[in-house]
Amino acid sequence: MIWGYGIISFWLVGFIVFTAGPVIASLVFSFSDWEILSPPSWTGISNYLALFDDELFYVSLYNTAYYALLYVPLSVIGTMIIALLLNKDIKGITLLRLIYFLPSILPGVATALLWMYILNPDYGYANWLLAKVGLPKLIWLQDPRTAKQALVMMGLWGVGGNMPIFLGALKNIPTQLYEAAHIDGAGDAKCLWHITLPMLTPMIFFSLITSFIGTFQVFTSAYIATNGGPENSTLFYVLLLYRNAFNYFKMGYASAMAWILFAIVLLFTLVQFRLSDRWVYYETK
Repeated sequence: MIWGYGIISFWLVGFIVFTAGPVIASLVFSFSDWEILSPPSWTGISNYLALFDDELFYVSLYNTAYYALLYVPLSVIGTMIIALLLNKDIKGITLLRLIYFLPSILPGVATALLWMYILNPDYGYANWLLAKVGLPKLIWLQDPRTAKQALVMMGLWGVGGNMPIFLGALKNIPTQLYEAAHIDGAGDAKCLWHITLPMLTPMIFFSLITSFIGTFQVFTSAYIATNGGPENSTLFYVLLLYRNAFNYFKMGYASAMAWILFAIVLLFTLVQFRLSDRWVYYETK
C-alpha cells in the first residue's frame, strides 16, 4: 500500500500543483478584483455581473457560436468522408492516409502563417484560383463578411486528425453484415445508410463532442491571422479572455470568463449525452 502511494505521489503532487490548484485558484479569483501587481480583493459576483454588461462578451459569444455551428458539422462530415475514401486496400493508401493526417499535427502558428499567405488578397493562391474560374477576388481575412468563413476553412485543413479513429471503427464493422445485406439485394447506398452510419455513430458522437469543445477554445488562428479583426468579426471568446488577462491584467474578470466557458461546454456536453441514447448505436445494446 505504501509503495503504491509512493509511486503515484509524483503524479498526485503534479496534479495538485499544476492542475487542481490553478483551477481552484481561478474560481476564487473569479470572485475577486486582481490585477497581478496588486493583491486580490473579494468583490463577490461583480465580475460576472460586469460580463453581462460587456458588449464585447456578447460579440465574442456570437462569433464563437457562429464558428462552431459552421465548423463542427463540416468537420465531422468531412472526417467521415475522408475515412470512407481511405478505407480501401489499394496501392499507396498508407501514404495517402499520412498526407491527410499530417496537417493535424502541424504547429498552429505555422498553419496560420501558411494560410495567411494562401488567402493574401494580392498574391495568394486562393484569389489566383478564383480568377482562373472567372470569379471575383475576395479580401478574405480583411473583410468582416468573409473573415470567420476563412478561419473555418483554415480549421478544416486539419480534419484528418480524427480520421484514424473513424478508420478503426470502419475496420471493426463485421463484414458479415455487408454480405448478408448484399444477399438480400441491398446496394452500396443502402449498406452505407443502414449499416455503416449506425455502426459509426459512437465515433460521430465522440467527434461531435471534441470538435465542439475545440471550437469554443479556438485561439491561435484568430490571434495570428486577424487578432480579432476586422471590426471584431473574429473576436472569439478565448481571444477576448486572453486580452482581459494578459493585455488589461484583469485576472479576476478573465477567470470569470473562463468559468462561464466551462459552464457552456459542460451544459452542451450533458445535453448531448442525454440525447445520445436516441441516435448513438452501441453493439452491446
